[in-house]
Amino acid sequence: MTDSWLSSLVTATPQEGFDLAVKLSRVGVKLTQPSDQVRDKLRAAYEQDSAQLIAISQVIAIHFQTIAAANNHWRS
Repeated sequence: MTDSWLSSLVTATPQEGFDLAVKLSRVGVKLTQPSDQVRDKLRAAYEQDSAQLIAISQVIAIHFQTIAAANNHWRS
């Protein structure tokens, strides 16, 4: 991935922040495993594995914490 897609962590709302956290997680996986075919093959294993799904949620939560901090917790 050579093009710049992340210009800022600042979002207007917590929902936009959460959506960005999910996108960060997805882009991280795509950069780690660039093959669509391999990712599709691996998806069959993790979509039925509760431990892996919880781990995915943890990664999203960590990204969301970072984004919330960058947004001063939406200026509360």
